[in-house]
Amino acid sequence: MTLERHLTAAPLVAILRGVTPDTVVAIGQALYDAGFRAIEVPLNSPDPLDSIARLSAHFGDDCLTGAGTVLSVEAVESVAKAGGKLIVTPNTDPAVIERAVSLGLLPMPGFATATEAFAAIKAGARHLKLFPAATYGHGHIKALSAVIPTGIKLYAVGGVGADNLPVWRAAGVAGIGVGSEIFKPGFSAAEVGDRARQLILSWRAGGVA
Repeated sequence: MTLERHLTAAPLVAILRGVTPDTVVAIGQALYDAGFRAIEVPLNSPDPLDSIARLSAHFGDDCLTGAGTVLSVEAVESVAKAGGKLIVTPNTDPAVIERAVSLGLLPMPGFATATEAFAAIKAGARHLKLFPAATYGHGHIKALSAVIPTGIKLYAVGGVGADNLPVWRAAGVAGIGVGSEIFKPGFSAAEVGDRARQLILSWRAGGVA
């Protein structure tokens, strides 16, 4: 069984920036119940490795959990030790990607240009995120899609949500990452679940709410 199966089932990544270890399992379960199968805890959150360890222990292989804002090889190794399988970065760092692949993890590096995209692919990444997507626009990813090899999945992250989902889907994105639209510190698990369900429904409807 591959890690990619989670993104095939639901190609949306929940970004829990600012989540705390004492709330992360309840919030993660609410996301899972809503249909999400990929959850990242950015490493600039409080005690992120503790949160990742708790998610990993709770879900096991049933959900793809891991870290965001991963900036070094050492951080990749720390996430792996905590049980995380997803390595999301805001940039393209071949060493980070290669280490993630060597450990059997799923890297999702950030890119902006064709040069960065192909560097990430060469390093072993198969899931790339345009970041910040709102800065570059859906036309940018549509144009890049013409030269990206078949089998490489492009995600839009940063300023993407239910309101503009149709244009991003029309541009050909394989999935999205979403943060503040579904989670901010202080949101209850019930609120996160409600927001997540609306986004899942919008995605499954082709972006039309």
